[in-house]
Amino acid sequence: MTGARAWFVGVDVGGTFTDVVLADSAGGVSIGKVPTTPDDPRTGVVEAIRLVLDRAGVDPAAISRVVHGTTLATNVVVQRTAAPIALVTTEGFGDLLRLGREARVEDDRYDLLFTPAAPLVDARLTFEVAERVSARGEVLVPLTDEVIADVAGRVAAAHPAGVAVCFLHSYASPAHEQLVVEACRAALPSAYVTCSSEVWPEMREFERAMTTAVCALVGPVMAGYVAGLESRLHDIGIGCAVEIMESSGGVMSAQAAARRPVATVESGGAAGVTAAGIVGRSVGVADVISFDMGGTTAKAGIVRDGSPAITHDFQIGGKGSFGGARPGTGVPLKTPVVDLAEVGAGGGSVAWVDAGGALRVGPRSAGAMPGPACYGRGGTEPTVTDANLLLGYLDPAGLAGGVTLAPDLAAAAVERAIAAPLGIDVTGAAQAVHEIVNASMAGAIRVVTVQRGIDPRGFTVVAFGGAGPMHVARLAATFGIQSVVVPWGAGVASAIGLVSSDLSVDLVRTRIIDLEGADATALTHLFDELEARGRDELGDANATFAVTRSADMRFQGQAHQLTVPVPDGPLGHEDLSALSKRFHEVYRQTYGIDADAPAQIVSARVRVVRMVDKLSPRPHAVAERDASLALAGEREASFAEVGGFTATPVFDWSRLEPGCRLTGPAIVEGPDATIVVPPGYSAAVDRWRNVLLAGAEAS
Repeated sequence: MTGARAWFVGVDVGGTFTDVVLADSAGGVSIGKVPTTPDDPRTGVVEAIRLVLDRAGVDPAAISRVVHGTTLATNVVVQRTAAPIALVTTEGFGDLLRLGREARVEDDRYDLLFTPAAPLVDARLTFEVAERVSARGEVLVPLTDEVIADVAGRVAAAHPAGVAVCFLHSYASPAHEQLVVEACRAALPSAYVTCSSEVWPEMREFERAMTTAVCALVGPVMAGYVAGLESRLHDIGIGCAVEIMESSGGVMSAQAAARRPVATVESGGAAGVTAAGIVGRSVGVADVISFDMGGTTAKAGIVRDGSPAITHDFQIGGKGSFGGARPGTGVPLKTPVVDLAEVGAGGGSVAWVDAGGALRVGPRSAGAMPGPACYGRGGTEPTVTDANLLLGYLDPAGLAGGVTLAPDLAAAAVERAIAAPLGIDVTGAAQAVHEIVNASMAGAIRVVTVQRGIDPRGFTVVAFGGAGPMHVARLAATFGIQSVVVPWGAGVASAIGLVSSDLSVDLVRTRIIDLEGADATALTHLFDELEARGRDELGDANATFAVTRSADMRFQGQAHQLTVPVPDGPLGHEDLSALSKRFHEVYRQTYGIDADAPAQIVSARVRVVRMVDKLSPRPHAVAERDASLALAGEREASFAEVGGFTATPVFDWSRLEPGCRLTGPAIVEGPDATIVVPPGYSAAVDRWRNVLLAGAEAS
């Protein structure tokens, strides 16, 4: 890290808006928002960066980091928009991806004509190889030069865009995979070729093969996207390389993202949870619920003891009420991902009446174009934004991103599609839309708390996204949560999380080791190897690093494992005893059972973080100040507590100084987000310019 002032740009591409943050190492922050350009997101990214640089008067050449959050990997897998890829696997395992695992949930349980999703790889592009390695790495069927040449030739003749090589038990011995990869790269120099031992050398053949296939599918698209973005940024004078947020909350280089694009599947979501954790630490709370409501979706995540909850088994496009962690409901990946639950509930979510006469909201969104009806861009369907405008929560003068709002268009859409079919007035219909979307989003919070065995009442909600601060007070009340923080820059909080993160890499290697009688020196060597590889990947041996070690453990005879922290440095027998004790504690906390059985390590995990220049916000002095000095006016807004519309003071967030206090009902408008403070709530501005909401009991 350097002592000179450095400038960073964070960009988060959402379904409706592209958010950009220009930050510097002295704590300054400038924000911008433009509508997302779905046909080519890079157009919106470059436009947003150019906009914020021009406003701040910063020379593009001064930018030292551009950190990008993207849904590219997830979109490619869900939409199946990439070119066909090939799978090379062990003889007898060609049907691995087609057999897979399937869990029917929700409406699919009752579908007699249920059709599973098509596999990522067509049977005609699946190639079996005569080779075999045991789970302990012993060669059972040698791989000959003739077999290597034959499979490389057959793969090349099929002309796939990508090739995934995944052999049985290659995590124990990767030599066969590497030989075939070299041959395929030579035979197909323009194709993207990867193998499971490079991507994620962990046991479970189906998940490992699927993870490798996703890399081969997304890799060419990711590489082309990043190269094109860097070229466009160079055209406007930004010379630094692009960095990509990874799913576990760190940042990786563009080259690493192209090699392991599977690590970016929850890029934007991870940035939001990272930001929520940073905000939690700044206000002195370690247990946080991250609530992010944007234009298309709402996401909920958990930060416990200052660290985001991480899952190592994630489903892209998973169904059901378990977030991305329910096996068999999507495309499974073996990669660390921030544990998130996501619902199709955002400002642009369309409200509609179903065939049974019930009001529904989402998951379909009006998106960036045409957007909600009130945007005046040709949209005719009512959305959550239209409802919030009619309830008085939004200023008709417009939103961030240069969008003005038309109440008459919103009212016409709500009347036609909701009020008339249900026989109610427009205000009642708008209130119903607001309440229904709140109920939907409460489901996401319930997934990451109650359904994980966590009592949410002891947590603080950190709410962000363009729409989150309008809904968070009602959501918190649903769970009896009394403490809410809306951070300054809430509308672009994920982008702020991007420029607040260090470079990192996660590595794993499966080694099944019975803890009783284990060789502590050999185990230390395994962790040291992973750490050395991580430091080498991150470069700059003179940088400051932070290393976290953990182990996946289980009782002998079990099929699944729990992750347990491992101390740094050389391990001794006393450390192994302490590790066994810690595993028993984690098992008891998770399942409520005390088991008396020998434990074993299944996989070693290492996370290496390289500290880099990043945003470090500066606090402001706090003093008792008069909030009325920030009063910007008032407008009629609807609150059930007062029986409907009431004159509601509107405060300018940028003029609310640290130490200001106010009581609801009130509305606080910032440059990128609007906070609704209901009756019975108080609000205070802290030294970071965050707005702290407290319910009546906590006040």
